[in-house]
This record gives sequence, C-alpha cells and structure tokens, in this order.
Amino acid sequence: MSHPAEVFGPRDRTSSPVVRHKRRTGFGLQAVISQTGRHSTETGVGLQAEIERLPRRAWKPALYLVELLSILVAMKSTSMPHVGLFIPCYIDQIYPRVGQATLELLERNGCETSYPLDQKCCGQPMANTGCTEIAEPFAKHFLNVFEPFDYVVCPSGSCVAMVRQHYHDLVHDDPRYAAIRGKTYELCEFLHDVLGIREMPGKFPYRVGLHQSCHGLRELRLGKSSELVGPAENKAATLLQSLEGVSLTELKRPDECCGFGGTFAVAEEAVSCMMGRDRIQDHLDAGTEVLTAGDMSCLMHLWGLIARDRRPIRVMHVAEILAGYQPE
Repeated sequence: MSHPAEVFGPRDRTSSPVVRHKRRTGFGLQAVISQTGRHSTETGVGLQAEIERLPRRAWKPALYLVELLSILVAMKSTSMPHVGLFIPCYIDQIYPRVGQATLELLERNGCETSYPLDQKCCGQPMANTGCTEIAEPFAKHFLNVFEPFDYVVCPSGSCVAMVRQHYHDLVHDDPRYAAIRGKTYELCEFLHDVLGIREMPGKFPYRVGLHQSCHGLRELRLGKSSELVGPAENKAATLLQSLEGVSLTELKRPDECCGFGGTFAVAEEAVSCMMGRDRIQDHLDAGTEVLTAGDMSCLMHLWGLIARDRRPIRVMHVAEILAGYQPE
C-alpha cells in the first residue's frame, strides 16, 4: 500500500477526513472508530464493500483510512473495557435521558458498553425499609447479570453504594461478590478514577450548583466532607469545571442532605420537604442557575419542590451536562 504522503499529498492536519469529521460532528477519531465497528456489526457489511460503491478515484484515500481504522478498532477491542451499564429504576422509568447521556459518555470515551436487558432493581428500597429477605434475590440477580463485565457503571451514587457497602449482608459468602464489588463504579468516579479523565469537551455557560448526595459523599467518598481537613476535592466538580463557560456556585452548606432519603420522604414528608427547601434556598442565595447532582433521586425530590414553589432554577443530572445537553 502507498505511503500516506503519496495518497493524501503533503500532510495537512486541517484537511484530513478525521478532522473534517470532528468539525462536522464535534467528535474526533474516537467517534469514527465507534461508528465503524457498529456499522459492521449491525449490518454485516464492512466498509470495504461501501468503498467499492465510490468512484474509483476515491478508492486510494478511502482504503488507506479504512486500513488505519481497522488497526485502531482492533486496538480498541483489546485495550478498552467492556462496561455493563446499570440503570436505576427511576432513571429507567422517569428520566431515560440520563441513561442515554451516560451511554453516550461511556462510548465517547472508548468503552464498549452493553445494557443487559434482564437487569432489575438493586434492592435498595427494600433493604432500607428492613425487608432484607425481599432484597436478597435482587442482590443475587445483580451478581448473575453483571459478573461477565470488566466494569459495572451506574449514574447513581446511592445504587452503587448499595452494591459496594451493603450487599455483603444479602449475598453472604457468595465468592463472586468481592470481584463485582471492586469493579462497580458511579459514573463520575469511573470517568475520573478508572479512565483518568480530568477534562471534558464542550460548553456550558451557566452558574451550576452541585448537590453532593449523601451516599456518594459519605459511602463512596466522591468528594470531601466538610468536617474533614484537607483539599476540597470532588470528582464531579473536577469534570464540570473543565467545561468552557461553567461557573460552580459556592454554597454555605455544601454537603447537607436534601431530605429525600427514599421512603423517609413518605414517612416524614414535612421534615423531608423542609430539608429540601433549605437546600434550594442555599442555591438561590448562591446564584445557582442549574442544579445538578450524581443522583437523580435527590434531584427528583428537589425538582418537585422547585416546580411547586416556582423557583427560577433548572435541574439536570451531571451526566446530561457532561454529555453536552443544554437546559430546557
């Protein structure tokens, strides 16, 4: 095969097919690779056949690009993890766009991602109310479904905390649990700790208030609790701050509970709503335009109060912001 210089002429990075693709779509070679593999898998027709439909004069550059992509696809298949996408019940049933954004983020960053159709609830609502016998089958089913994957990623700190911190009481001495516990991650935690991402592409020109959900903060340590001494590190904040135009608001009580607490919001409705309104007022005082968090359950609670009280704050899951979505 001819050398690239013979095919494309003098090397011009601004006119390559990949750069033109990036300008047109906003994504670079990673997206081209992903689409190449998906096209071949879903249709059974490789790009070689597609190229034969082109005018003969276009064959050389197209064939060179395909050969390059085939090498990169092979590298991707051997070096990038196979992720099992675990979607919480309320995201599946009420906020599916958060699940879509999570999938886009994982695939955009090179992960082969699968959504097992037979996944069920993690069992947290039952376990939190003391119904451990009912929760046990859900925990065991989780192990059955997600054991084959390299990693399990979920856009919810509370569901991940349930698996990592509380399944030992439900699956007991199941030998698979230690491995699954060690490879189950919250979304921002996975992007930050496993993939090593510190900067995200995109713009989000808004004042963003980050709500730190209790499970993610206290059980997964996705950020620093205010009572601890040390640098104020937060994995979601690191990723959000890398977006062009974003400004994170400073709260008076940055790690205070929103008051949701699952069935607590039903059993103690008055206290739950008072706690939620306190959090919203903190964000209003700080000038928050968009309220975000890693847990849609907390946001669901706050969103309901914001809508009922007609407060001028929009609500988005952190996955939606990082995936490039804009407030509606």
